[in-house]
Amino acid sequence: MADLLRKGFLLGVGAALAGKEKLDAKLKELVAKGEITPQQAKDLIQRFVDKGEAKSNEWNEKNQENMQKKVHDLGLATKADVDALKQRISHLELRLQNKED
Repeated sequence: MADLLRKGFLLGVGAALAGKEKLDAKLKELVAKGEITPQQAKDLIQRFVDKGEAKSNEWNEKNQENMQKKVHDLGLATKADVDALKQRISHLELRLQNKED
């Protein structure tokens, strides 16, 4: 399942890169024709990149939420669970040691 998600993500990244290249070529053409300024072209590319980063962050957040749900559904211990158990064990060992002394 994770491999399928990774492949889907990579496919999206590839499509975005291809789209960016086409956008870049079209913007260069518009600048050459004088229909937009170089600054406008730069701004459009930056918006495209910003939107891609936002989508990537959104995907990462959803992926993290899905992983946490799966961990919970499977009943797996989290790092916080293990740390809490370690602390309890240390406390109990200290109490046992104090009783023995």
